[in-house]
Amino acid sequence: MQNQTSVAEFFLLGLSKSLKIRLILSGLFSVVYVITLAGNAIILMLIWLDSRLHTPMYFFLSQLSCVDICYTSSTVPQMLANLQHPRQTISLIGCAVQMHVFLTLAITECILLAVMAYDRYVAVCHPLHYTSLMNKRVCFTLALTSWASGLLLPVVHTSLTWRLPFCGPNQIDHFFCEMPAVLKLACTNTKMVESVTSLGCIFTLITPTSFIMMTYVRILRAVFKMKSAHSQGKAFSTCGSHITVVVLFYGSAMFMYMRPTSSRSPEEDKIVSLLYSVIIPTLNPLIYSLRNKDVKGAFIKTLQRCRVS
Repeated sequence: MQNQTSVAEFFLLGLSKSLKIRLILSGLFSVVYVITLAGNAIILMLIWLDSRLHTPMYFFLSQLSCVDICYTSSTVPQMLANLQHPRQTISLIGCAVQMHVFLTLAITECILLAVMAYDRYVAVCHPLHYTSLMNKRVCFTLALTSWASGLLLPVVHTSLTWRLPFCGPNQIDHFFCEMPAVLKLACTNTKMVESVTSLGCIFTLITPTSFIMMTYVRILRAVFKMKSAHSQGKAFSTCGSHITVVVLFYGSAMFMYMRPTSSRSPEEDKIVSLLYSVIIPTLNPLIYSLRNKDVKGAFIKTLQRCRVS
């Protein structure tokens, strides 16, 4: 961090200045946070307990649930504290750590969603070779690659951001230390950091999105060639859940990180951040379970075991 930095801590302005609104939002997001943790924990438990879910698709779903638990936990507790006690302070180091952790988990989810698309492509387009192409070693390698990408790629963004001088003001108009909001406070030109961020978006957003689109074009071709209506329905069901999550997550992330700086407004940024950092991790277990007979069957089976015992 450069010597010009004179700010020792930041104030997070949060979502609202109104006490009444803050109390309502605090109660609402507390419930949402509990649902997120419970929903993803249930998915993990079901996959672990039911042998029918010990397949590559559910292995990657378990990884997604792990990411979502950590992902939402990197921002929501800070947001809830800010809603209950406005103008929460956070140290420079704390802000840098939060930014890095958030970016790590966001990038991991980006890569993981692309990996899940590849898994669906192999399952639909190469069903006879699925078990050999998606063996345990391949699945473990793909999952490890997702996590490693998430850990390594944000190092460049966070290190460049925190080399910038921050001379004041020290009020972040956001509910956590998200990079675009922090960059606004730098007392120097941030064009280089923004350019590097744009390059990073090509790898973490544009490339995975393009890959997912190509896989689904091939999946659709294969599905329409199927003679069985049952097989078509099953393929659409499993792929539909994934594509719903992809559209929500990538769409909101692109809107946040690929918009020109001149067109940004703090209120819009907060709403979009809430979508991909709070709402989507809550919806993921519902999207994957409500449209999935295997998950619902495993849940019912687990409930029956609990009643017998």
